[in-house]
Formats: sequence, structure tokens, C-alpha cells
Amino acid sequence: MPDARELLLSCLPRLRRYARALTGERSSADDLVQDTMERGWSRLAQWRAGGDMRAWLFGIMHNLYVDQVRRPAPATVELDEATPVQAAPSSTSARLELRDVQTALALLPAEQREVLLLVALEEMSYEEVAATLGIAQGTVMSRLSRGRERLRLLMLGQAVPSPLKVVK
Repeated sequence: MPDARELLLSCLPRLRRYARALTGERSSADDLVQDTMERGWSRLAQWRAGGDMRAWLFGIMHNLYVDQVRRPAPATVELDEATPVQAAPSSTSARLELRDVQTALALLPAEQREVLLLVALEEMSYEEVAATLGIAQGTVMSRLSRGRERLRLLMLGQAVPSPLKVVK
């Protein structure tokens, strides 16, 4: 059985992937992962031994992300051409499809995007997502259903109907 520090480090790849999908930007994702790991490390004694380390860290990341979204962003500096970037898919159609999915995900409401990414990308169960986000399991299922439908419509290039009704 690995110790808590090893479990913490083993969650890094998934945290990076989720943060990148959540923020849509490499530097913001790296900052979010670093903040999550720092908070997880400093509060490692609060983690229940035998509990799900991944869900615990994703809960920390979710809370940090919500806090970041609520406060104004600081000024950033554009990187130059010499900055290495992660390799993209080799075929043009794959790159375009990936760009379209990223764009469509960015258009989803944050609540739907978070649930969709945790279920589809991180392969978490509804129960794990509910515990991570601090919401009811039924809420997870409804947000996931609405998020999938909205993403499908966006990918097809169709207008997404507004949930608001016109009242005369």
C-alpha cells in the first residue's frame, strides 16, 4: 500500500488533465495544479487514510477554481515563440476537431462543464463527482445530461435553446 505522499503524486497527471480542460489554458492549468498540490500537501493530515485521494484532491481543485473565477484575474505576460508547447495531434482534421471540442466546452456553463469533465475525462462515478463538488447525485446526473445535450448541439453547429421563457 503506497503512503499518502505517493498517492498525492500519483494523482498529478489526472489533475493536470482536468485543470487544462477546466481552464482551457496551459499556464492557468499549471497554476491551478500547483495550488492544489500545495494545499493538499499542507493539509495531508486532514485526508482520511483509506479514502479516495483523487476525489479529495479534485474537491480541493474545484474549490480553488471557483475561488479564482470569482476574483479578478491579474495581468499576464504573453510568452514568446521560443516557449515549448505540448505537441498537438498530427493530422489537420484531428487538430480542428480538438479545437472545436475545446471551444464548445468553453461555451458550456461552468457547472455543466465541471461535471462533464469529471465523468467523461476523469472517469469518476456520479457518487465521486457528487462528493467532489459537494452536490447531490441527482444534480450531477441532471447537469451531466444537460451538458451532454448542449455540447452535442454546439458540436453540430445548432443553436442552443435558452432555458428562459418569454413572459408577456
